[in-house]
Amino acid sequence: MMAMYDLKTLLSENSYPGRGIVIGKSADGKSAMIAYFIMGRSVNSRNRIFERFDGGMRTKAFDESKLSDPHLIIYNPYLTTKGGNIDIITNGDQTNTIYDYINKNEHNFGFEEACDVREFEDDAPNFTPRISGILYYCFPRNTFAYKMSILKSADGRGESCRRYYFNYNAPENGVGHFIHTYKCDGNPIPSFFGEPEEVALPNTAKELADICWENLNEDNKVSLFVRQIPLDGSEPTEIIINKNK
Repeated sequence: MMAMYDLKTLLSENSYPGRGIVIGKSADGKSAMIAYFIMGRSVNSRNRIFERFDGGMRTKAFDESKLSDPHLIIYNPYLTTKGGNIDIITNGDQTNTIYDYINKNEHNFGFEEACDVREFEDDAPNFTPRISGILYYCFPRNTFAYKMSILKSADGRGESCRRYYFNYNAPENGVGHFIHTYKCDGNPIPSFFGEPEEVALPNTAKELADICWENLNEDNKVSLFVRQIPLDGSEPTEIIINKNK
């Protein structure tokens, strides 16, 4: 049995989890829940906001004049397929790789295949892991399933990639899974290791957003995206919080 963690504690006691994904089911069992946050230590990383567009969400420079390198920091963290029954959430441009693989396959397979052609980020000496999640909905049945993955350097030298996949086919009420790029702060920054952490989830997007935003390190937090998807097929609720106003 995995230990159930308190998301508030995990965030408040870690000054730099980096980028993080939470996926799971609301406490009342009525909704699927997604949260994604980004943090930054450099001026370039902190100079960002989340911006919604039709079919997805992007990162964008808050002050374009201060953008020194878009590589690895400007991408689409969230995309949904045209049918609206699949959500993709990641920490990099592999979102588009997964989206393309899914759209090419009529049976909605392709998550693992897409991740298999990608690897960790080329930001030595950190070699930041690529973390990804995907949710599959069956609205007439009020059900969903999700997967998560992490692609990370095998040896800390960037010479080999290890790919790990986690499947959650029967989400439990009030249970989510949290995966983040870094275990903690450091130089170089140590990568996340082990299985995604099992965390308790609330009922609403607002409650989840408050838990995440209020407990992320004040100096390092940048942006947060929360999406709550009612399993009866009604309209999702979304929240975006940007430190840069």
